[in-house]
Amino acid sequence: MPTQPSRRTFLKLTAAATSLTAADLAYAIPASDSIALITDKSALLSVESVHWALAELHRACAEKGLTLSTPSGKLAIVVAPSSSSLAAGFGRLPAITQPETAALLPGSYRNVPAILVTGIDARGLVYGLLELADRIQLGDDPLEVLHLTTPIVETTPNKVRSVARAFISEVEDKSWFYDRAFWTHYLDTLAYARFNRFNFALGFGYDFPRGVTGDYFHFPYPYLVELPAYSHVAIEPPIAHGERQRNLETLQFIAAETDRRGLEFQLGIWTHAYEWTDSPHADHRITGLTPETHAAYCRDALSALLKACPQITGLTLRIHGESGIPEGSYPFWQTLFEAIAIAGRTIEIDMHAKGLNQTMIDMAHKTGMPVKAGAKFWAEHLGLGYHQADIRAAEYPRQGVTGTFAVSSGARNFTRYGYGDFYGQRDDITLLYRVWPGTQHHLLWADPALASGYGSAAHFCGAAGMELCEPLTFKGREGSGHPGGRNAYADAALAASHPDTDKFAITYRVWGRALYNPESGSDVHQRWFRHQFGPSGPELQSALAHSSRILPLITTAWLPSASNHSFWPELYSPISILPTTGEPLYADSPAPHNVSAISPLDPQLFSTIDQHAADLLAGTANARYSPSEVIAWLEVMAETSTQALSAARTADNRRSTSAAFRQAEEDILILNGLGLYYANLFRAALSYSIHARTGDPQASEASLNAYRKAHDSWAAMAQRASRVYALDISYGEPRFRRGHWIDRLPVIEQDLTALEQHFAAKSEQTGSASTALAHLAGTPARPSVAVEHMPPAPFQPGVDLALSVSVPESVTSAVLWYRHVNHGERWLSIPMKRTGNTCSVAIPSSYTGSPYPLQYYFELRTAETATLHPVLNANLSNQPYFALMPVTV
Repeated sequence: MPTQPSRRTFLKLTAAATSLTAADLAYAIPASDSIALITDKSALLSVESVHWALAELHRACAEKGLTLSTPSGKLAIVVAPSSSSLAAGFGRLPAITQPETAALLPGSYRNVPAILVTGIDARGLVYGLLELADRIQLGDDPLEVLHLTTPIVETTPNKVRSVARAFISEVEDKSWFYDRAFWTHYLDTLAYARFNRFNFALGFGYDFPRGVTGDYFHFPYPYLVELPAYSHVAIEPPIAHGERQRNLETLQFIAAETDRRGLEFQLGIWTHAYEWTDSPHADHRITGLTPETHAAYCRDALSALLKACPQITGLTLRIHGESGIPEGSYPFWQTLFEAIAIAGRTIEIDMHAKGLNQTMIDMAHKTGMPVKAGAKFWAEHLGLGYHQADIRAAEYPRQGVTGTFAVSSGARNFTRYGYGDFYGQRDDITLLYRVWPGTQHHLLWADPALASGYGSAAHFCGAAGMELCEPLTFKGREGSGHPGGRNAYADAALAASHPDTDKFAITYRVWGRALYNPESGSDVHQRWFRHQFGPSGPELQSALAHSSRILPLITTAWLPSASNHSFWPELYSPISILPTTGEPLYADSPAPHNVSAISPLDPQLFSTIDQHAADLLAGTANARYSPSEVIAWLEVMAETSTQALSAARTADNRRSTSAAFRQAEEDILILNGLGLYYANLFRAALSYSIHARTGDPQASEASLNAYRKAHDSWAAMAQRASRVYALDISYGEPRFRRGHWIDRLPVIEQDLTALEQHFAAKSEQTGSASTALAHLAGTPARPSVAVEHMPPAPFQPGVDLALSVSVPESVTSAVLWYRHVNHGERWLSIPMKRTGNTCSVAIPSSYTGSPYPLQYYFELRTAETATLHPVLNANLSNQPYFALMPVTV
């Protein structure tokens, strides 16, 4: 929580408080240094979540030796809705109209300094109370940290701020699933971070119902409910007596505790297959179902679950072929949806956007329930802080596809990894973005700047919000789990009682608060680092922030596969600098599947390595972000992080040896080692591509030198990591989903040897690479152009949309790039007309006449260079294009 208000989201209190009316004293413990807690008698204060938050405040005070007393104390905390007489005593209040608004307003109560905690709903009061509790718990002087000089009023643009946690591995996950102390601790973490939804995901363990081993909860219903009408449905071999009831009671506990903290409880059911094909080693099998009884059983079982867990407020459903239901099997879904329609309460239906079509949307609407499309954000990975401007060619629509994936791999192929065309159906369905755990499965990540970008992108063009698949989501997937939990530490000193929760506490805090308020100040994170690490905290925070940007940049600029089960940049399975001759490891990468041919995940704004090599040799100015820029960014991130980490170590020698510090330190070092590896890998591939076009021996020498540096960075990082992590960090059965950094080293060494042999063979020199290599050796400088552009108000569909930009004399030409906000379409461009210092153009009425929002950006050229507007900012966290909504009637 920032101590100073943000210009956009904070409201000013215009008058100081004077006196208050009579109050209900919640606690009365006389003490000279006590805090008075005064609560209003309104119905809002009787809500269970508010009671829980008041108890949290009471606990925080008790832990710091503070008592809650009469108003004779040094400070009064007044908790009341903004409409109450208690709140009125603070004078003229800011106009609070939005749900979940948290307001902390300084004033006085009976001549004692006071804080009013207010809002218009329970969540607003909960967030205000937890903010005070957090300040008390993490502050050195509780009374000092509660001294507010400025009103704080925060609102959220994101209606949904969710975390999904999946049960994946029976051997790794049963321990935390049954551990009720874990759940109270975990859900506390989410509530303090201001998430407002928790999604417990089942059936997430496999993409397809074949080759199944670890299948516990994969088809979840038989593990949770027993239906008398389907007594013949069984799990073979049977689970222990009473285990089904224990599972249901645990689910009921999780749901109730989620609700008690004011969070919505979402149940994810990702698989409806009940038979596993080609699965001789499956742990269990479901017997007694047939194709004729399958849909009815699922309906009745879901109905029983909804009745048993009244706190379930929504369902997340995978509806494409990976669910085990062939696409186009509409009678199955129509039958299943009957359970939702008769639930007797509102149940939100969140359908995975991949392959989602109008038929499924219409069926969901017939239930009378709210409907959302759960779209992937940056495919199955973690990219930069904006929506990818375009999808890769591999995701373009396809014709003539049949079979299980006839829809999602055919005409609606473009819905696999983004928002698809759902913005054209705004009256029909709402988008919810889901951040998949592909880029960083295992290592700690927490960058406030990147999280702020995600917080802004979450409500892009009116979307509902965002759900994060939590860190470690796929740990132990596909039967690869190991006894002992999910942390995978070889160094026992780094394990904790709840390692996956405690280690990632700062991740939840940074991302939850940024989703709640993308403009949150840094104090909310700084206070946590100061409390945890003392004088080392600020530098450790900087080190972690910079290292956390490394892999999202890799994902955006260079993506061998959109699947998180194929490409794992954190524990990368290397491909060759040389063209691939056999079956490619990453099948959805462009031929010839070598490093320099790989497409960016955002090919509209980022250039490939091969294209950049061609541009350098031709002297062509390309406005896209180049691999040279990516290399420079990676090296700066790694160097800045390394320096900050060194400073953190020396700032407090005692705390730098703690397990919590070492957990962060070791992950930061791995990330920085990866940053230097990728930077030099790209430099080696770029020099190789230059050599392939020129035969210049300077290029081959540069390529080998860079690749040797990449090898050395990986080797040093892997050697240290071998003392930290177990040799099998398992996220799936195939080798590229498990293992250790050290076991990737032989592949890198083999490729380096192959590259040496390739260059050793005589090749004819057809050109000079001197100029291109000189550019690569230097620091790329994107031109700084003073540009002025004011995006227009919402546009009128079917009317020309005039756009203009003011540019300096150095700009010789400008081009407008534009597109409907629809990943099924490609970008268009129009040269702009210059008059004086103004470049103008109009998007034609024939194009604006659609239900879609519009997005656009400018390409600007000088005599020698090219750039874009808007440009990515220094921390790569902003939206590099403009988006406009159509006027609605």
